[in-house]
Amino acid sequence: MDAALVDRLSRGEGWALLSALPPYDEATSLSLQESLRGAGFDAELVAAALTQSRLRARAVEKFGDFAAGMLFTPDGLEQATRLPIAARHAQRYAAAGISLVHDLGCGLGSDAMALSSLEMAVQAVDADQATAKVAAVNLRHWPTATVTCERAEDVDLSGTGSAPVGAWLDPARRVSGVADARGRTKRVFSLDAISPSWDHVQHVARQVPATGAKLSPSMPHGAVPAGTEAQWTSWHGEVLECAVWWGPLVTTVGRTAAVCTATSTSVVTQADASPGLDHPGLASVHDLGEWLYEPDRAVIRAGLTGALVAAVDGAELATGVGYVTAAGAHELPWARRYRIVEAMPLSTKRLARWLRDQGHDRVTIKKRGVTLDADVLRRQLKMTGRGKGGSEATLVLTRVGGGQVALVVSPG
Repeated sequence: MDAALVDRLSRGEGWALLSALPPYDEATSLSLQESLRGAGFDAELVAAALTQSRLRARAVEKFGDFAAGMLFTPDGLEQATRLPIAARHAQRYAAAGISLVHDLGCGLGSDAMALSSLEMAVQAVDADQATAKVAAVNLRHWPTATVTCERAEDVDLSGTGSAPVGAWLDPARRVSGVADARGRTKRVFSLDAISPSWDHVQHVARQVPATGAKLSPSMPHGAVPAGTEAQWTSWHGEVLECAVWWGPLVTTVGRTAAVCTATSTSVVTQADASPGLDHPGLASVHDLGEWLYEPDRAVIRAGLTGALVAAVDGAELATGVGYVTAAGAHELPWARRYRIVEAMPLSTKRLARWLRDQGHDRVTIKKRGVTLDADVLRRQLKMTGRGKGGSEATLVLTRVGGGQVALVVSPG
């Protein structure tokens, strides 16, 4: 969608057409398109409006009721911050007393919306003209928010000094090229490939002390600048980002994990990980406790499994696998607990025999620290689920004492 088409969609006939469309239904979209064209609407405008209708339906998961009044691009929606997470970003700036935020690479404007909602002025830029126009439409309700088409690298931040000014960057993590079937372009994971570059992000942070940047969950621990906070955030178990915070936006220096749901947020820090204690892992399956704990993925990404070890007075099964065992039962909002029913070295024949003897005919497989293909193992175990009266077993495939093991567990 080019800038001219955004203009057509956001005003007059285009906006009226978009507002009048019924809820998106893939099954009827073709007939609706033909009907609208038959009624005299321009074919390009109809196609663009139906694309927006489809994107709005997808966007409800991230934007809730706001999605019905917004414009989107496929790539922009993919990278856009969920509103509950954007609100957490904005709260840092508000708590630091920031009154103006430079949003350098605003995309669709979700973070700018959250900042504006907390009565901060926002000066947003995006290098793509069509995206900047989309963001302007999405920010139309906030008169203190402005959007211009400009490269983040070209924004003059000199003279901000110690004024209550902040900067926010969400570098593009996709590259131009052939899009997939859903219209999304190739995603990049290296800090060297983002735009603006990681060097420029750090340059901004030196100019504007209150700077935050949204980066990939694959952010290397060794790349986290000294004195900053790097927070890995998950939403209902899916790790969405690693946000790096500088200066007055830092809550806890070092690596942290925010485990978020629609109803709660739990934050885990390096201080929770009992610094100075060494947990080398178990020697064998005979050292397993009664319970197995699996931390949220944000905790694992942040390298804070040690916090779970400390919280349950347990031990990690093997260094880096993330699973922790303990003798006692503990309730933690950022970890799942399982009772260990059976533990054995990973042998397909032995495991298949045990499962059959226990009356199981299907399995759910969780794995970490092993390269075995879960679908291949399921076929080898002949767990087809076609038996009569059989039950399902949950298998955890991981490492203990240097070897691969299979744990049969039940939710605790």
